[in-house]
Amino acid sequence: MSHRVKQREDTIIGMMWAVGMALGVIFVKLSPGYTGDLMSYLFGSILAVPLTDLYLILALNVVILLIVILYHDQFTLTAFDEEFAQVIGVNTRLYNQLLLVVIALTVVVMIRAVGIILVIALLTIPPATATLFTRSMTGMMAFSMILSAVFTTGGLVISYLFDLPSGATIIILCALGYMVGSLLAGRKTPKAVNHRSRQLTEWL
Repeated sequence: MSHRVKQREDTIIGMMWAVGMALGVIFVKLSPGYTGDLMSYLFGSILAVPLTDLYLILALNVVILLIVILYHDQFTLTAFDEEFAQVIGVNTRLYNQLLLVVIALTVVVMIRAVGIILVIALLTIPPATATLFTRSMTGMMAFSMILSAVFTTGGLVISYLFDLPSGATIIILCALGYMVGSLLAGRKTPKAVNHRSRQLTEWL
């Protein structure tokens, strides 16, 4: 849709997410018989993940790692300078769609475990925090994975100690981590982005 209409991709994603959630609620309401708990789709059940879901998550991790390793340079080029990538012959639409498919698969697999709200938080906040401290794409990916593990584990520990909802506690901890990171890093994000752009240009 972002290629066919003159609108930002993040705006379209937000609109489709909101409309999709609204349609899902309506369809669940209209479905006969037991419809389940809608709150479980929002916040998940991270403390009661079935073993089969863990195997599915592990398999998805392997697939994502293979895709990232194989197409790391193409993803980086498409993300930072899509127009130049098109000029040198990179099929940016293909890699954009591949990235969106991988994200969609991640959301679908993880929604039962942690819920849609926590999925969105873990897909956005740790990478945003990582960009405050690293100037390379590989470093940002590795650091964001570490931060996700720290925030998730820390949130579970805090929720256990103070008898709080685990998903909500993890999200609050992610947000606090980003705020602390912003205070420590100051206003270095634009400089880091420009540095990565220069690195990408040199690599080309």
